[in-house]
Amino acid sequence: MEDFRFVNKTDIRFGKNHIDEELHDAVAQYGQNVLLAYGGGSIKRSGLYERVMKALEGLNVVELTGIAPNPKIDSVREGQRLAKEHDIDVILAVGGGSVIDASKVIASAKFYDGDAWDLVADRGAKSRQNIDQLPVVDILTLAATGTEMNPGSVISNPELKVKVGTYGPNTPAVSFLDPQLTYSVSKWQTAAGSFDIFSHLTEQYFDRANDTDISDGMIEGMMRAVIKWAPVALATPDHYEARANLMWASTMALNGLVRSGNVNGWTVHPIEHELSAYYDITHGVGLGILTPRWMKRALSAETVAKFARFGRNVWSIQEDDDQVVAEKAIQATYDWIKSLDIPMTLQGVEITDDTNFRAMAESAVKIGRLDQEGGYVNLTVDDVVALYQASMTTDGFED
Repeated sequence: MEDFRFVNKTDIRFGKNHIDEELHDAVAQYGQNVLLAYGGGSIKRSGLYERVMKALEGLNVVELTGIAPNPKIDSVREGQRLAKEHDIDVILAVGGGSVIDASKVIASAKFYDGDAWDLVADRGAKSRQNIDQLPVVDILTLAATGTEMNPGSVISNPELKVKVGTYGPNTPAVSFLDPQLTYSVSKWQTAAGSFDIFSHLTEQYFDRANDTDISDGMIEGMMRAVIKWAPVALATPDHYEARANLMWASTMALNGLVRSGNVNGWTVHPIEHELSAYYDITHGVGLGILTPRWMKRALSAETVAKFARFGRNVWSIQEDDDQVVAEKAIQATYDWIKSLDIPMTLQGVEITDDTNFRAMAESAVKIGRLDQEGGYVNLTVDDVVALYQASMTTDGFED
């Protein structure tokens, strides 16, 4: 286990009975001028918009609408303009990860006079340049990214075909997590969000640090919870306990706690970000397609013990031979993803040729430092191209 520092100041309000009574004061403590950011019309159809506006009575509310999945830099630029023009004091983000991610960058962009893309392209420019950041309050409506309790944002620039993460300096000030708000989430987004959570855990579990039993044990428990409750939420969308467990797993998976003491960065996420950047596919679905292929590539004599632990402690595969357990665990992961009705090949998300594979692989390796011990195992550009190609077929898996 490596040295670490863990600080997280987000005020979590979890459960059924917080929004109507507490939202006004949670926002107003930071000022009167509020930027209300949200996506499409779902919060209006569900009645959440009316609840929010009632709670914000007496405050000056400016709206930023239309923040899309895989949030685009144009929404951030518009939010920057509104934040400056109306001297915004606090941002209220209502939605899933895309809305909250965009809001966190807007929160810094208010204090930046250049193009908001600068704060993304430099990955951590807003912390390195000591730029201030508006407080962000959020109401989460989709369990997936964990953005509700971390400082990260992932923003796309369609013109450049780039999707990249940027960080800091602050986590959201207050996050309202009501599992009931996820009842109306579609099966597609529920499945994608569930695997996004699982992938966050996987990226932190397969790590080169030694003797991280505390973090590994927490991750294994959360993985088992997601495996258990995702199918329940798909079958019974208004099952409170299923939605509650998935929402809390989303938050806990990526609030910095379980990565404490880790060594390496992530692998599958930068590889998938290229798919999203080029084809605008659903992030969690891309992760679901790529992850089993990455697992097969990562399994070796050096890594088999960790994969065997994964098989025994997550999938309850109790056999003596580590290699057998590891291989069965990878197949079990594939089978579970498939059971969520996530497409298991790139053709399932309408990627039918390899035209962009090498350009995507070059970008993923560069951004993720995948060939320089940036991840659990080193990957070259050719390795990443091979992963994309493997994702075009089900070869190697019992289907």
